[in-house]
Amino acid sequence: MSYTALYRKFRPLKFEEIVGQEHITRTLKNQIIAGRVGHAYLFNGGRGTGKTSAAKVLARAVNCLNPKDGEPCNECEICKAALAGSLTDIVEMDAASNNSVEDIRSIREEVNFLPTLAKYRVYIIDEVHMLSTGAFNALLKTLEEPPEHVKFILATTEPQKLPATILSRCQRFDFKKISNEDIIKRLEFVAKESNIEITKEALKLIAILSEGAMRDALSILERCLQDGESNIDEDKIKDLVGIPKLTYIHAIVKSFIEYNVEEAIKSVDVVLNEGKDLSNLLWEIIKYVKDILVYKATGKLEIYNEAELAEIKELAEKISKERLLYIITDLSKLENDMKWSSQKSILFQVEIIKLCSEDIVEKPVETVKRSGQNNSKTGDSKRIEGKDSRPEVKKEEPKADFAQAISGYGEAKGWKNVLSELRQNGKIAVYSNLLKAKAIELNDMSIGISFPEGINPFKKSILENPENINELSRIVSMEYGKDMKVKIIESVDSLPKKEQKNENPLENMANELNIPLNVIE
Repeated sequence: MSYTALYRKFRPLKFEEIVGQEHITRTLKNQIIAGRVGHAYLFNGGRGTGKTSAAKVLARAVNCLNPKDGEPCNECEICKAALAGSLTDIVEMDAASNNSVEDIRSIREEVNFLPTLAKYRVYIIDEVHMLSTGAFNALLKTLEEPPEHVKFILATTEPQKLPATILSRCQRFDFKKISNEDIIKRLEFVAKESNIEITKEALKLIAILSEGAMRDALSILERCLQDGESNIDEDKIKDLVGIPKLTYIHAIVKSFIEYNVEEAIKSVDVVLNEGKDLSNLLWEIIKYVKDILVYKATGKLEIYNEAELAEIKELAEKISKERLLYIITDLSKLENDMKWSSQKSILFQVEIIKLCSEDIVEKPVETVKRSGQNNSKTGDSKRIEGKDSRPEVKKEEPKADFAQAISGYGEAKGWKNVLSELRQNGKIAVYSNLLKAKAIELNDMSIGISFPEGINPFKKSILENPENINELSRIVSMEYGKDMKVKIIESVDSLPKKEQKNENPLENMANELNIPLNVIE
């Protein structure tokens, strides 16, 4: 016996079995009872919300020999033939693959013939928005003046793509996303009928992941059974869809709060090395931070156990609402940026470093201006754990003589290649902190790295880490083809004295031309 997927095995056979769309099924049943069934319907809604199932039920109901309360009996010869797919009077067409003018013209020719067995010839056209312009024009005449024995049921996820002339000739029903509660109830029924043992936490997680689509929920449930085990818990689902465990999410968010960049990178690496999806990881982090904010505001959360709530409470006491909002806003922006980037991993890791960097100034969620002046000044606010946002860190402005001093040096050879190599080697912390740096040749044996916008202690500590400075020197040496040293240049005093630019223009010219010259004062 061939295997049948769960979403097909448990496809609703009556209106009452369609989950979460009572506002639609009630109206359709009343129309059938009253004998006022329209000639054309448009079912609109997201994937897996019941559009095709409702269309199939409606097609059987209008043709059923023994309908009851607007429902098909599913026992008469018409219903059985329709369920078996052998009833030629109910035609299902996928407009995604049959979208040409010829496909619609064949329908126009068929509608002139009476049904063979049923009362009505019913055409169910799925993904109708995929029809070509010519196909829509060919369909329009038939929709406008259809024979009495013909009914059309159009289904789409994008009604805005349909011509207004088509929309105006259909009764439109909008299918809404199915609530988590309704999805859980249906999953419980399916699990019971299929002898599946599943925890309440797992049911909640599937409902959340399905995003209002019953078909997606059943598909996730079915994937959990592929290993032959009928026992399903939350961890099994997370492993299946690539969601990291809460332990890692907690560790990453805790690193944000404690400004522990090393622990954050370590936790992220563990998750990614397990093959978890980057987008799922980011989604879980945003959700967890949001839950901390909700707990901090209300003192309540429903989907966590006591141990997890204790951890959330501990974190909530260490961070302000303002900073939680900042993190959520920043990560949400990252989520949008990652959709259009080919370097998702780099963007993600740089953002993690940023959120763990205490010296980076956080912009407030809402800037309040009074009397036309900005009141946010360095030192005006002090960080009080769990209450106030942390102080702004004033950037060190480079001195004019420093800028003038380094302007006389040539740019380091192949600096872009050096940055690219760092990125490819996974040295994201070093790479991100060198993006705005200027590399100069101090002499034929060393290069200096200067920072026109200033350098802070955190950035300096990363760059002067022995492992990082050795890796940077190795890459620079490969670019130059010889051993090169790398030196961090913070000020004029950091420049080798013999390399400082002489203020005598004549001597500068001589040095540039490599001409020996003694200047007598």
